[in-house]
Amino acid sequence: MNLDDKKINQLENTANQIRISIIEMLIQAGSGHTAGPLGMADVFALLYFHILKHDPKNPFWSDRDRVILSNGHICPVLYATMAHAGYFPVEELQTLRTFGSRLQGHPHREFLPFLETSSGPLGSGLSQAVGMALADRIDTGVTSEKYFYCFLGDGELNEGQNWEAIMLAGKEKLRNLIAIVDRNNIQIDGYTEDIMPLNDLAEKWRAFGWHVQEVDGHNFEALNDAVGQAHAMFEKPSVIIARTIPGKGVKAFERDYHWHGTPPNKEQGALALQELRTLGGRIKSEHQ
Repeated sequence: MNLDDKKINQLENTANQIRISIIEMLIQAGSGHTAGPLGMADVFALLYFHILKHDPKNPFWSDRDRVILSNGHICPVLYATMAHAGYFPVEELQTLRTFGSRLQGHPHREFLPFLETSSGPLGSGLSQAVGMALADRIDTGVTSEKYFYCFLGDGELNEGQNWEAIMLAGKEKLRNLIAIVDRNNIQIDGYTEDIMPLNDLAEKWRAFGWHVQEVDGHNFEALNDAVGQAHAMFEKPSVIIARTIPGKGVKAFERDYHWHGTPPNKEQGALALQELRTLGGRIKSEHQ
């Protein structure tokens, strides 16, 4: 899973295109979440375009890695990434949150079968991922070589069910389970440490028997190395706490919790798209 400068440049371009698609989707829908999807674009670009074992032309391949999105409200980044990876036409992104669309405001597996789970109620995704990893072990008789990646929000960790799942995964030593926490420090009502302080999040996970890494969620090399270390673990599940900037890429949105669940209007969206397209041009010129 080595990264060279050319690949990093490709990933930077891909993440920027994903961010552009997110803004376009939200403008068209007139509703949805902005900050989290923009903040996680780099992580999703790295996963789908460099790390994940998957095949968009054969999405039900039995040996594929599994992606479980527990914080389902950031689904615009998942939809945009999957579309750019070839799971469905990019043009379909414009149907976000419309009646009859496969791209609902929270992921719905019956509408879009390429998804591994439906999600919406926060706090349930990690339990689903633990169940999947355990079921896979029972089915195969061993811990298989497929990985189960579960995305969670940091505010979501206020939900107690997460900690039951964390405890069980540690007890079962689910080495092919990798949790990725979006540590952006915001939730819909404000900043996480004001609403319900998470304090030393790494020590909490470590106390439950997990291998813990904290990384810059916008540094492709650091993220790639963290996943590599997670793959090398033999007797523990792994968590990667990715420190991200909510609203990343659009200065007016960055680090402002008000954009957690608010979409840009047409004027705000146009300015955001201009900023992202300018950034995209700069990324290309810097690597020519």
